[in-house]
Amino acid sequence: MASSENEDFELLTTTRYDPYLKSLEWNADDDGPSPFLLLPYHRDRLSVAADEHKWEIAKSSLMYQKLKIVCLEAIYQSEESKLHVRITLSRSGKLAVTTTPMPPLTSDPTILPIPRNIPERRIETILLHLDQKSTPPSLFTITKTTNRRIYDEARQRNHLPSLPSPTDVLLYNPEQLITETTIFNVAFYRSSGWITPALSSGCLPGVMRRWLLEKGRIREDREGILTRSVVKEGELILLFNGAQGCRLGRIGEATLKILCSNSS
Repeated sequence: MASSENEDFELLTTTRYDPYLKSLEWNADDDGPSPFLLLPYHRDRLSVAADEHKWEIAKSSLMYQKLKIVCLEAIYQSEESKLHVRITLSRSGKLAVTTTPMPPLTSDPTILPIPRNIPERRIETILLHLDQKSTPPSLFTITKTTNRRIYDEARQRNHLPSLPSPTDVLLYNPEQLITETTIFNVAFYRSSGWITPALSSGCLPGVMRRWLLEKGRIREDREGILTRSVVKEGELILLFNGAQGCRLGRIGEATLKILCSNSS
């Protein structure tokens, strides 16, 4: 399905700039160690999204070296050295990059914790609320764009503040399959491993999700076991995206109340 010519939005991807990333062997491009988190994957994401929206001009203009140069120009204009890098691509093929400060990395952002091995008092988590209604899959859930309406509405109906925020919403589709949060892909710890929703659920095919799957760190839910009914209060959820890497979320008490009220 192509997007309408009348819709005003751009394709979007967000990465991280941190010199620490150059010390990680897995984070390299054709030029060698890179300070951008998985930048070639971000280029691929924009290209695939341009295909989905049938933006032929945008796709034909999207060259990796051009993308990298535009990103570096934005970095050079900043006084900070650890940055959140927001990249947009217009229908006409124009790339734009803006940056905001981020906390520095102190360890590999792809390290996956095992819940039972995490000391309770040392966990820094993002509070998650199960959404109060389902979110149908659409062109704007399977591609990342500046049209954030469905995600903004999910935060609003769950009375959460605008981003950035230490809270997020866990989304699910009309078939009750868990999909993602408003800014993260997710995985649940099941059968001694992390399982992430399949793309058939309508979730975003995120950059870090792709990398973790390729490296065998996580696996897809092929059996459809990740439904809203399996969400447990206090459960630790793996969260990941192409700017923050891997984080942990925890299901809040409100989730249990919603489940109980809807099942009564």
